[in-house]
Amino acid sequence: MDVNFRTLDLNLLRVFDEVMAERNLTRAARNLSITQPAVSNALRRLRETLGDELVRRSGSGVEPTPRALALWPTVRDALRQLQHTLAPGEFDAGIADTTFLLAMADATAAELIPGLVQIVEKEAPAVSLRVLPLTTRDPRRMLENEEVDMAIGYFPAVIASLAARGQSDAAMPFETQRLYVGEYVCVMRRGHPLADSPLTLDDFCAARHLLVSFSGRPYGFIDQTLGALGRERRIVITVNQFFTAGRVVANSDLLTVLPRHFVKVTGIDEQLVLRELPFQQPLVHVDAIWHRRAQHGHAHEWLRQALLRSAAAAFAGSADDA
Repeated sequence: MDVNFRTLDLNLLRVFDEVMAERNLTRAARNLSITQPAVSNALRRLRETLGDELVRRSGSGVEPTPRALALWPTVRDALRQLQHTLAPGEFDAGIADTTFLLAMADATAAELIPGLVQIVEKEAPAVSLRVLPLTTRDPRRMLENEEVDMAIGYFPAVIASLAARGQSDAAMPFETQRLYVGEYVCVMRRGHPLADSPLTLDDFCAARHLLVSFSGRPYGFIDQTLGALGRERRIVITVNQFFTAGRVVANSDLLTVLPRHFVKVTGIDEQLVLRELPFQQPLVHVDAIWHRRAQHGHAHEWLRQALLRSAAAAFAGSADDA
């Protein structure tokens, strides 16, 4: 079907983009600050123009047609470029009084927040930051419910899920950005019976352990790795803060596993001994994740760039320190 682009209402494409992102007419209407009947009417007009059904009802939401899936990436990119072209200076950091809500663990905050505060003080003195504790390895519900603007942490299952959805051309309601890459090490107090020699797998499994667990479950990704090796460790206590873990381990015979770079900012690193884990463990990718509805906001874009700069500054000397 031939489409007369000169008579096409571009507002219909904005509605289409939101419906594709949300797969739900009610949420799309909320994001666009219009009514659900207005969304339905816009879809009807776009259907008539394109000669395709575009979306069909499916459960509590809608399911796109193959034509809609093919069109969406091009429409999304075109709208993004148009917005940046028409409103390049919408966010003026020098006078903005925006408040950003961020969720992250204390170890991540220790790495990123000092540098971010320096950027804010210098470039955006009226901007406020609210850092909330990260209590989950899957922050998508927090972002969906607009509890925070962005979550930052180690989310391997979430990143894998989003990558799989992207390969299948499914809806991508979330965006991610890699901030830095780290690694975990075994940490114990100076003078610990295991501190004077390389750590073996048998010694690691036989020791008593402290686990940093956001949920309180005595099982984490280290235990998944051990399980694949047919081994296990004994976890006698869980805490939900990395700083607390460092303090407890410094004053006990417990072992814990912490991000290598975090140990340097605990203030008690001289009381601790680091040992390489006695098994292969994937690197830790620390990512920022946010809901796509915030993707095009200039304030949000400024925040993402500020976080990248903070991470780069925090790890500028990592190669020399390793």
